[in-house]
Amino acid sequence: MSKSIDLESNCPMNLTINILSGKWKIAILWHLSRGTIRFNELQRLLTNITQKTLTMQLRELERDGIIYREVYPESPPRVEYGLTSIGESMTPILSAMCDWGKGYKKLINEDNSVSLV
Repeated sequence: MSKSIDLESNCPMNLTINILSGKWKIAILWHLSRGTIRFNELQRLLTNITQKTLTMQLRELERDGIIYREVYPESPPRVEYGLTSIGESMTPILSAMCDWGKGYKKLINEDNSVSLV
């Protein structure tokens, strides 16, 4: 079951969180920020994701205009996913999140009092 987005929300942060909520969506966008990817390749990159979950997350991102799905008239069918211009506008945010994660990991590794499990 896919969730619906409340476009009437007065808070842009809530709207953003609604669009990006989902265990795999940010990781999907990160991989797509490097170029178009086929479904099976995405599933290999996202270890432990089920086909059903990946399909659902991709459909929600497509519905929200963040990614596009292109089906090629070949046999067997080839389907590729990529970022729309709206999705591409998130690339600096994704890069900043990656940089923050690197910095956080470095700080935690230097501070032995904090335990990452």
